[in-house]
Amino acid sequence: MSMVWTDTLDIAIELYETHPDVDPRLVRFTDLMGWVMALPDFNDDPKRCGEKILEAIQLAWIAELD
Repeated sequence: MSMVWTDTLDIAIELYETHPDVDPRLVRFTDLMGWVMALPDFNDDPKRCGEKILEAIQLAWIAELD
């Protein structure tokens, strides 16, 4: 299954599983963007990403911690 930037929950779950020791509240958006693009199932244009999308991914990742 290929993921794009708007698949925020799926991306958050993958990040949670890939980086289990990371507190998503402390991740910089530049790092977050790189980690998302490095996910094996991620396939989207980096130009389609913005601060609101990264914030949505971060919030979904934080929710996964609970």
